[in-house]
Amino acid sequence: MGCELTKLAGSSNGSNSKSNNMPSLDACGPPPVDSRLPLTAKQKYTMVASWKGISRAMETTGITMFIKLFEEHADLLNMFTKFKELKTKEQQATSEELQEHANKVMNTLDEGIRGLDDLDTFFEFIHQVGASHRRIPGFKQEYFWRIEEPFLSAVSTTLGDRYTQNVEGIYKLTIKFIIETLVAGYEASANNNVDNTTTTSSSTPATKLPDEPNRAS
Repeated sequence: MGCELTKLAGSSNGSNSKSNNMPSLDACGPPPVDSRLPLTAKQKYTMVASWKGISRAMETTGITMFIKLFEEHADLLNMFTKFKELKTKEQQATSEELQEHANKVMNTLDEGIRGLDDLDTFFEFIHQVGASHRRIPGFKQEYFWRIEEPFLSAVSTTLGDRYTQNVEGIYKLTIKFIIETLVAGYEASANNNVDNTTTTSSSTPATKLPDEPNRAS
């Protein structure tokens, strides 16, 4: 209907419509997406629309995701000092500390998904989040991928019948894209640290160290 109206509006201008530099009004369909995004315009629209259902249940979705994560990867519990003693699902489901952390992670995902219209901002934000994990003792970049299946499982639980095969495929593409971007930010931060160290070393005059004292044999 909208496309037909724009066609009528364009035709009503007659030849005058060709004399100005106004864009064509009869162009229908969604605008093209950024080529860096692994989603079509229709898939991105479906993703953002579907995510509204998740955004209304962020806390429960996040808790479900982490319970599933710790069920599949119990060793990761040891990385969280605030709730590493929570060994059962019941303890995890009622933990305020876990709820707080789950909310932070879900808010990060929320900001990332809402930023799919502006990929420059998206990449900057997600890269920073990925780089921030350098500060976590014992963290390895492959740990990012461990959240993929728990995330999809939690989304499926929250959306219920709305989690169709088509929607599932879109969520798989989206979470993979986000994790790949997290990993890229994590790896880039290591390279930046090496570059900074090299620059500092090369710009600082060499200082002769005092002779090392003899050690007792």
